[in-house]
Amino acid sequence: MTKIINQSNRKGLNNNQLKIIAMISMLIDHIGLMFFPKIKILRYIGRLAFPIFAYMIAEGCRYTRNRKKYLITIAGMALVFQVVYFVFMNSIYQGILVNFSLAISTIFAIESFIKNKKIINRIFMALILFGIGFVYFALPVLLRKYGFAIDYGILGLFIPLAVYFIPKKLWRLILISFLLVFMALVSGQIKYWFSLLTIPLFFLYNGTRGNKKLKYMFYIFYPLHLVILYAIAYLIIFLK
Repeated sequence: MTKIINQSNRKGLNNNQLKIIAMISMLIDHIGLMFFPKIKILRYIGRLAFPIFAYMIAEGCRYTRNRKKYLITIAGMALVFQVVYFVFMNSIYQGILVNFSLAISTIFAIESFIKNKKIINRIFMALILFGIGFVYFALPVLLRKYGFAIDYGILGLFIPLAVYFIPKKLWRLILISFLLVFMALVSGQIKYWFSLLTIPLFFLYNGTRGNKKLKYMFYIFYPLHLVILYAIAYLIIFLK
């Protein structure tokens, strides 16, 4: 597998910088959600996080040297988070890490189906893709009364697929723009239009990782910042 380019002298934004923007955006979004729900601009800023992380999930699939480890890492984090979420919230709503785990599985399954022409492999990959489709389209209907849904739904799958399988950057970003506009129109909420602000950032993306290896920081940040924010929220309630 080709190793991701790591040149600090390239113009534009690298992988690490985009992820840091996404993390800051997500933190601001969740602070607004939990503590300042009337300050709408905080939620608008938060719309930058999802497209950037979805884009970088595909980049991770493209450049990882160990695909199994990559998938297991994201899926393992998703599992831990969902168990904690179920215990404390009594909800089977599926977070974004579940969506990204399914996206990674889909990318690898499609590529394996195309490259490995053995009948057994293709049948197995087809079954995996069928199962993923079942999770996206059937389970939300079958388990609706129990609150089952996947954060960002099918967009969490389509954006990584577009990034991974469309070689030309311009066409890739045109499709992502279309998907984000579709999301905003379907939701009917103004805040989702702000996700389009990520498109100029993607134009500036130079395809490099950056000098510092911040991979594990990105993995840890999502669950850790939520734990801290929930702890602060409970402490505020307790002190009242």
